[in-house]
Amino acid sequence: MSEIFGRSVHRRHRRKHLSVAGSRILLLLIILAVGIGGYALGFNIARQDITAGKQLIQQLQTEGQKLQKQVQELSGSNTALQSKLTTTEATMHAMEPSQNTYILKPNQSITVADGHLVLGLIGTPENDRININVNGERHASAPGDIINVAPDASTACRVVVQLFDMFGARVTATCQPKS
Repeated sequence: MSEIFGRSVHRRHRRKHLSVAGSRILLLLIILAVGIGGYALGFNIARQDITAGKQLIQQLQTEGQKLQKQVQELSGSNTALQSKLTTTEATMHAMEPSQNTYILKPNQSITVADGHLVLGLIGTPENDRININVNGERHASAPGDIINVAPDASTACRVVVQLFDMFGARVTATCQPKS
């Protein structure tokens, strides 16, 4: 009986030993399968990300080229507009009177030179001269004529007729203290 009992214990022990070894192998195979599956899944996801990244790069390069073309077009347009602005500003500066330069219209009078002078254009300009009133005195003047006036004992003023046409006259007027 002990032989029978010994065999059954030995069989149970062997089955237990085989089942432990089998479970270890099975566990190892499961871990290996999960590892291979995880690697394959990660590789597939990484490949999809790389493909999406390449597509995004291609799209961004195309957009970058379009934007670069727009920048070049706008730069050319900006240069043309800047040139027009410079020309327009130069024209405006040529048209506007400089310091101490005044435009007189027919039958108009203005006070200039810090209130020292009252200038007026009498009637419309003639072909070769204008009649200008300086502090109540009438002067017939042509372009380039200089009218010297002393509004008081301590001030000397100078009026120069620059040019005139049928619509008015341009003059400069300056005053300085007498020395």
